[in-house]
This record gives sequence, C-alpha cells and structure tokens, in this order.
Amino acid sequence: MIILVLYVDDLLITGEDNLIDKCKKDLVAEFDMKDMGLLHYFLGLEIIQNKDHIFLSQKKYISDILNRFGMVDCKPLATPMETNLHKLKDEAENSEPADVTLFRQIIGSLMYLVNTRPDICYATNVLSHFMCEPKQIHLVAAKHILRYLKGTSDLGLKYDKTEIQLQGYSDSDWAGSTTDRKSTTGVCFSLGSAVISWFSRKQSAVAQSSTKAEYMAASMGAREAVWLRKLLFDLFGKPLLPTIIHCDNQSCIKLSVNPVFHNRSKHIEIPYHYVRDMVDRKIIKLVYISTEEQNADIFTKSLARVKIEFFRNKIGLIKI
Repeated sequence: MIILVLYVDDLLITGEDNLIDKCKKDLVAEFDMKDMGLLHYFLGLEIIQNKDHIFLSQKKYISDILNRFGMVDCKPLATPMETNLHKLKDEAENSEPADVTLFRQIIGSLMYLVNTRPDICYATNVLSHFMCEPKQIHLVAAKHILRYLKGTSDLGLKYDKTEIQLQGYSDSDWAGSTTDRKSTTGVCFSLGSAVISWFSRKQSAVAQSSTKAEYMAASMGAREAVWLRKLLFDLFGKPLLPTIIHCDNQSCIKLSVNPVFHNRSKHIEIPYHYVRDMVDRKIIKLVYISTEEQNADIFTKSLARVKIEFFRNKIGLIKI
C-alpha cells in the first residue's frame, strides 16, 4: 500500500520503501516535482524520525507566536490556566473590554497549536467561548497560556514503535462551566504510545447528574472510536477487537449495558444511547479506571502543576 497526503502543492508519501521509490518515479514522469527527502517540516509541524519512534512538535511555531504577540521575554508559568475558573466569571463583570482583534488572533493561533499540544486544549476551549466580547481578564488568561508555552516550548508527542492497540479515555467535568452550568467532555485516543486524537468540548445540554454527564462524554467518545476504527481498517484491512474506552464512573458503565429505562435515566436523550448500541454490538467496551489514572482529566478541567506534568507524560507529551 502507498498512502499519499496532499495539501495544495505539498505531497507526503508513505508506505514500503520500494513502492515509494516507484511512486516517485511515476509522479516525476507526469508532473514537475522536487524530492525533498525525509519529512522534517510540514505546515508548522516539526518531525523527527528514526527506527524506534517519531517525534512531533511545533517549537518554531511557538517561538513565532510569542514573537508576534510580544511575549518573547515573558516570565514562564507552570500551568496553562489558573485552577480557579470562577475568577473568569466574577472579575469579567467589572473588567474593561479587551482588544477583540488581538484576543481572536491569540486564540486562533493557539487553536492550531493544539495539533501537537493537547495540554493547552482545555484552556483554549474555555477562552474560545469569549470570542465575541472578550474582557481584559480573558486577554490576561490568553497571555497566561502563552507564558506557559514559553517554558514548555520543547514539548512534543513521541510515537514509539509498538504494537498497534486503539484505546481511549472519556471524562467529563459535571456542571464545570461557571456561566451556563454545562459540563465539558474530554476524550482522547492512543495507539499504544502517545495520543493520536483528542478534544475538549462543552456539552450541548445541561446534565442533571454526573452519571448523565459521563454518559454523554462516553457517547461522544464512542463516535470518535468508530471513525478511528474505520480509518485503521482502511489502512491495514485487519479486523479489530472491541475498542476499550476507559471511564471513571461506574454508573455510566452500568447504564451502557442496561437496556432498561428507569427514573434516573429516562430523561437522557436518545442520541446519547449510541454508546449503548456500540457496546451491545461489541464495537467498544467501557472499562472502569480510577480518576487518578484518567488521562482525559487534562481535557476537562484546569489542573495544578503536579497533575499537569503527570498527565502530560501519560499521554506521550514529553521533552526530547
């Protein structure tokens, strides 16, 4: 198999070595092309490859955005966001309006950086909710992320050469939003080493219990798992075992295997029972994990320095 990734006039080729050479010759015969050799830099992504692992980072991109927003000489911080999120709501009422264009430019730059920096995913998600009318307190919080990046610019995702095993983590922060009391869903998936897919997203409805919040998060995780399974099957053509999704709520796991409606679950909307169907068809399997080991925790709340560093290592975000 040969896989081609095309973006405008940039082309990536991967597959078996002999097939890559033949593919290059065929393409050069038809198009005016230049062979740039082994991939090192692509669309702001820096790639280091060897026989044992692949390392992805955006160190130069971080340097560029720090320079762009005048934060090159700023003092580094240990966390991407303060743990007291109520401050964003309480102080926003008396805070002066911020430069809308500047705030949007910072958040837009951070959104692209999330491609290799899952540790700033939650903070960027929270601040993106204030894009319409940002206050000075929100601008300060955005610069807080930049100061965190100043001290962690050499972090990146390390993918080790290991047996491919798709597994995921889903979590939620029940009623975590200080403005509308909606919960935040955090989901991530890995293939045995570092994460390959992740997101932090506010739920569309207010959860009436922590069980429902976790159940909604598991449903979103199940949808992502199905898409990743289809992609892996297209690439390798091998049947996959049920994908394990780790959840730290026992009630959520029991609800996913219990088809009976009762007073505590009858209010849950039908779309969220998608996870139950996937469990029944043995496509995914929910497995309990303690909160202390829940990797998706980094995508649902602002954590202290010790926990940030712990979960960074667990999801494969390290220095090299």
